[in-house]
This record gives sequence, structure tokens and C-alpha cells, in this order.
Amino acid sequence: MADGQARLLLGAPIAAEIRASVRDDIASFVVRRGFAPTLAIVLVGRDAPSAVYLRQILRACEAAGIGGRLVEIESDGSGPADLEAAVTNAIRELNDDPLVAGIIVQMPLPPSVRLRAVIDTIDPAKDIDGIHPLNAGLLRLGFEGFLPATAHAAIEILHRYDIPIEGRDAIVVGRSNVVGMPAAFMLIREHATVTVCHSRTRDLGAHVGRAEILVVAAGRPGLIIGSMLRPGAVVVDVGINVVGDKIVGDVDFDSASRVASAITPVPGGIGPVTNALLLTHLVRAAVRQTDAHPA
Repeated sequence: MADGQARLLLGAPIAAEIRASVRDDIASFVVRRGFAPTLAIVLVGRDAPSAVYLRQILRACEAAGIGGRLVEIESDGSGPADLEAAVTNAIRELNDDPLVAGIIVQMPLPPSVRLRAVIDTIDPAKDIDGIHPLNAGLLRLGFEGFLPATAHAAIEILHRYDIPIEGRDAIVVGRSNVVGMPAAFMLIREHATVTVCHSRTRDLGAHVGRAEILVVAAGRPGLIIGSMLRPGAVVVDVGINVVGDKIVGDVDFDSASRVASAITPVPGGIGPVTNALLLTHLVRAAVRQTDAHPA
């Protein structure tokens, strides 16, 4: 690929297609079931960036005809046990609400709230972002469950742009349970040959240089530069980092776009697809729940 000609893997057109399909699905659901399902988002503490991101999701819900509920739990003035109890009690109430089809708990949590306590509490049938061990296990075994939406978006964007995965060398940089590992398992399911790199990996550049498909989810701005890439590689940048007054990815876009054949921009790549896919997960959850417990 000649300098400066990397194809941009834009998320907005894909997200628009997904949201249009969701609107139709929700309209049909309301006709058949008599109500609109609700997505509930639990936000612990006052995290301004998270609040902005979550309100974007809530606006997308409204546009699609989905109910949206933001459950904000204050972290000020509570002891660690009290705060964790407030979070788990809120999740239990949402589990028991028949109108709530999906629950998202915004990460990261405050240090005093154990992730294990949250994932043990959330109903796996409403766990539309795939954090419960049941859904994680279904993914690992190759069965159908709810996928972590960001990892799902990384694979979906490859599909939507007709980028072959089967048989290709794929490198995932980052091993989080939210993005890196789920993305690796999804790539394996698509018959790629996958290597997972992380903070302890020796000679990261040597691994990255083999990648025909590179998924980067390390949370380190500019970690990957163009000279590390195999010419013609497809680069999926999942990183969201605030540097000064800019949002940037984990990949140095300017240098990487001169070497890659295709690349996701940050912002404007994975993010819109992630938000749209959450709505598809919500629809699937709502259908399953009403099929299991018809009125």
C-alpha cells in the first residue's frame, strides 16, 4: 500500500445501518409484546467522561425506541462496604424489573467496589456487555452468549468492510477481560492464528511486525507506530486516551496510516459501532426474556 492511502474503517456508516435495523426490530417488538424494553446503565461516582459517553448511549436508545435509565450511585461519604452494597442492591433491583432487558455497569469501578461482587450479582440474561462468567465462558467455548460490545465491534468492523480473517496472522495487544481476551477468542472463532501480547511481552515490535490483522487495546497512547507494522496490515485501534485536549488511540495514526492497508480512526472508528451493537444485544436479551416468561 502506497504512503497515505490506508483505507479508513469508519464506524459511523456501520453504526447507522445497525441502528436502523434496531429501530425496526424494536417497533416489531412493541407491536408483539406491548411494551418497549429498557436498557439500564449503572454509573458509580461522578466520572464526567463516562457520564458523557453513557448519555450518548441513552440518546441512541431514545432514537431507537428503547427505554433508557441511568442509575447514578454517589461515591462520596460512603464507606467501602456501603458503596459496594449500594451498587449490588441497585443491580438486584434492575434484575427484578421485568421492563429492564439489559444492564450495563460502567467500568472502571472505584477501588472499593469489587468487580467480582458486581459480576456475581448481575443476571447473566441481562448482561448485555458480556462481563458475567457465564457469558465469558460461552464465548471461550464457542457457544452463543452476550459478547463484550467493544470486542464485538472490533470484529464486526472487519466483517462489514469485507476484510478476510480466516487463516490470517492476528496479533492482539492487550489482555483485558473486557476487550483484549474476548477479541482474541472471537478471532480464533473466525479461524485466525492469534497471538496475545501484553505489558510483559518481550520485543513487542517483532510480534506486531508479523500481524496481518492488528487489534490494539492496551490503553497507552501512541504505543504502536508505523515502523512497527507489516506493510499492508489491517489495524483496529480500540484505545481511547485523552492527551491534552485531544482523544487519541493506542496507535500513532499518522505514521501507521502510511503503512497499513486499512485502519480505524480514533475517534470515529470502534466507538460508534460499540454503541450500536449494545442496542442489538439489548433487543436479543428482550426477546429471550419475553419468550422465557410470556405474559
